[in-house]
Parts: sequence; structure tokens; C-alpha cells
Amino acid sequence: MSVSRVLVKFVSNIEEYLCEALLAFFVLLLFVQILLRQFFQYSLPWGEELATYLFVWFAYLGSVVAAKMSAHNRVSFHFRFFPPIVKKVSEATADLIWVAFNLYFVWLSYDFVFNRMNVFWKSQTIGLPMKYFYMILPAAFLLMSVRILWNNYLSLFKGVEIVDPEAEEIENLKRVAAAHA
Repeated sequence: MSVSRVLVKFVSNIEEYLCEALLAFFVLLLFVQILLRQFFQYSLPWGEELATYLFVWFAYLGSVVAAKMSAHNRVSFHFRFFPPIVKKVSEATADLIWVAFNLYFVWLSYDFVFNRMNVFWKSQTIGLPMKYFYMILPAAFLLMSVRILWNNYLSLFKGVEIVDPEAEEIENLKRVAAAHA
């Protein structure tokens, strides 16, 4: 595998790698906190706060991963009764409304974080400016919009059938059950 392919794969999955790292780090941090309290009657003064911020970043990046996988909840049962083109156009329209909301939120959150937030607001125990923790808002909503638009491009112009992971897993289970029956 060439270096460029590895790099493209890494960039394509960066949100997933960041989510995995954040999850591992905040779970490990909380585990260490429990051990310290139970066995040494001590806790890291900054541990709970940092774990909370890591969890928030994990949740927002997880929503980006869900958008990438087209795994966000949507009501689509009624599309089974219409031609496939109605489903594609309706979902694309709904996604464009979603992207419009996301981009408006990017603008609002960017304005808040970089223009309106008091530079003296700092986290209680870590002492870092709160700006660093709130920067996930514009970043996540912008990345989510990019992933939504990319999925629509693949679906509408490249003809790629994007199936959410749960629907794919259900189909796999049905195939396995049919093979064993």
C-alpha cells in the first residue's frame, strides 16, 4: 500500500481515530480516578473536569462519524411507498436543510468562541481558556456538513448506495439466518 493511500485513509477516518483516542483517554482517566480514590484516598483535582471535556469532544466528533456513516436517525419508512427518486430527492432536500442549519450554527459558534467569549474565562481546575473546549462546536458542525454533502455527492452523482450500519447489519443477520434455515 502506497504512502499516499495510507495518508488518504488516515485523513478520511481522522474523526474515528480521534473518537477512539478520546474514548480511551477519558475512560482511562476515570478508571485512574477510581483507583486513586479507593486505594489512596486521593483524586486528581483536574481529572473529573478533563474527563468531562474529553467526553463532550467525543460526543461531538461521534456525531461527525455518524454523519459520515449516514447513521443519524431519520424517518424514512414512508418512502417505501414512493418511487426511489422521491426518496433520493426528499432525503437530499432534508440534508440541505440540515447543512444550512449546521452552517448557521458554525457561524454562531465561531462568533461566540472567537469574538464574544471573554478571554478571561478559564476552566476551574485546569486553568485553560474555555475557548479551547468550545472550539469543538464550529469544528464539529463544519465537519458534519462536509460529510453530509460528500454523502449526497456520492449518492446523487456517483450512484453509490449509502446504507446506514444498522440496516446493513440487519440485512447480514437475515442472510445468515436464511443460510442456516
